[in-house]
Amino acid sequence: MQFAPLNTWLPSPSQPLVIAGPCGAESLEQVLTTAKQLRELNKIALFRAGVWKPRTRPNAFEGKGEEALKWLQEVKKQFGLKTTVEVANAHHTELALKYGIDVLWIGARTTVNPFSIQEIADVLKGVDIPVMVKNPIHADLQLWIGGIERVYNSGINKIAAVHRGFHYYGKTKYRNKPMWQIPIELRTQFPDLPIICDPSHISGNTELIYSVGQKALDLGMNGLMIESHCDPKNALSDAQQQLTPQQLDELIGKFILRKQNTEDAFVLDKLAQLRSMIDEIDDELINVLKKRTQVISEIGSYKKEHHIKIFQLERWQEILRTRAQWADKLGLSRNHIEKICQLLHEESIKIQNELMNKG
Repeated sequence: MQFAPLNTWLPSPSQPLVIAGPCGAESLEQVLTTAKQLRELNKIALFRAGVWKPRTRPNAFEGKGEEALKWLQEVKKQFGLKTTVEVANAHHTELALKYGIDVLWIGARTTVNPFSIQEIADVLKGVDIPVMVKNPIHADLQLWIGGIERVYNSGINKIAAVHRGFHYYGKTKYRNKPMWQIPIELRTQFPDLPIICDPSHISGNTELIYSVGQKALDLGMNGLMIESHCDPKNALSDAQQQLTPQQLDELIGKFILRKQNTEDAFVLDKLAQLRSMIDEIDDELINVLKKRTQVISEIGSYKKEHHIKIFQLERWQEILRTRAQWADKLGLSRNHIEKICQLLHEESIKIQNELMNKG
């Protein structure tokens, strides 16, 4: 797939590129007041507003629908801001096109459903409009790629992925866990696909938006989508994660934009030395892992010979406990070491299982 560069369809008045606006379009006054304040910043590439709101429970604010599309027409007319809304089905898409919305976005709850994505893609055949595809609500890279492919196959190459985090069962400081490795893998597979981060939905509160946004920029993402409301305290949805336009202005001013690379010969030489050291260490690691695999095979053969079960709970608990202690002594992240142990253990079980099932 060949994607159009982001700056060819979404030029930005400043850096970083920022898409901003309220979680939901609640009234004409609220939309125009917010748009006016954002326009005065001269830092917003696109004005976003939820017109149809997919809510987990009924009786919550679900958006104003077609009526709100007329308000967004006024935003374009009065302030010259390009607009974007979320569409979840063919009807939404047809109405958004009818009212001249400039960019569409497909939300996390829709990306998870290939039928819905295809329904939208069918409406877009022969239409020249940019589309942003948010990651599915749960951590499935292939579903995300599939949604992007369906839009691309409709004839659209002005596409951006939007990383808004993933639903995670259990306690976490985030509303949606970032799982940065997933958008990194998406970038690895599709280097020219623009990726925009939505720190508002990852954070779930205004306190974390800066740190999430800065990390996204440090990882090379192409822009940020941040919710902004003229009166967040009285917002009808997601009040806790929306900034006033003035707060947004201050936030944008804090972001540090790092270079993709440098021409400084000294810095390049130093990086080359350090990367060479990493290569040598990785070579050693792989050789150590090879030795570990050989020992695992011996253990598996011995268990098979003596009719011993593969999984030994006490041994596994001992590994987790001792490796965490070793990590602590060396000042390493206990969580990181536990993840490595988990991967090694999974491979160990796999090797031993294969040995058990040999003739």
